[in-house]
Amino acid sequence: MGKKAHFDIQESMPELRKLLAKRKSLQEEKRIKCLIAIKSGKFGTRQELADYSGIHIRTLERWINNYKSGGIFEMLSDKPKNKQSKIITKEIHQGLEQKVNDSHNPFRGYWDAQNWVKQEYGLEIKYQRIREYLIQHFHTKTKSPRKSHIKKDKQAEEAFLKTP
Repeated sequence: MGKKAHFDIQESMPELRKLLAKRKSLQEEKRIKCLIAIKSGKFGTRQELADYSGIHIRTLERWINNYKSGGIFEMLSDKPKNKQSKIITKEIHQGLEQKVNDSHNPFRGYWDAQNWVKQEYGLEIKYQRIREYLIQHFHTKTKSPRKSHIKKDKQAEEAFLKTP
């Protein structure tokens, strides 16, 4: 048999309903509705409540643990998950930054960045990881226009512009 979904909730039902009316995001609404369902004793187990709410049982347990540790405001707060990369160190980050901003010898693609990290630092990073990292930290795109081509001949450009 599953674990019972009952524990002591300090807020009264009118307070929870008032909080529910003020919430703008769906996540916060779901969290408060779960508290209301637990307080009313509508569901016998946490699994039944999670299934009814359309969330995973682990998510419900995490919300309940947040509520137990810090109350309703801890449960409703979404903390950003900005963890530093364990694979890409500060040294590699700085090297990537210089290479991305280098106008004479930039990366030709994410595969080029992947190969460059492997050659320079001896670290093999998966394509998808290096792609996500470069997009997140340097706002790169697969195709980005450059102000001028690397191998552009200045004299040929002037001659082209002068011709009528």
